This record gives sequence, structure tokens and C-alpha cells, in this order.
Amino acid sequence: MTLTTKRIIIVIIVAIIGIILGRLAVRAFGNFLLGGTLFGGNIL
Repeated sequence: MTLTTKRIIIVIIVAIIGIILGRLAVRAFGNFLLGGTLFGGNIL
């Protein structure tokens, strides 16, 4: 595997992780505004 293919694979993995974390942050912020729990469960 050459250096460019390794770099492309790493960039794709980082992009996927960033998209997942971004969506989770937006969902957490919306739940904080609405006063709900993040994962649908009752924490208390």
C-alpha cells in the first residue's frame, strides 16, 4: 500500500467519525433545549 492510499483511508475514517460526532452533538444540543434524555432512557 502506498502512502497516498493510506492517507486517503485515514481521511475517510476521520470524516466518518466527524460526521457521527457532529450528528450526536446536534442531537445532544436539541435534547438539552427540549429537556429530554439523549438516548431515550430514563436516567433518574
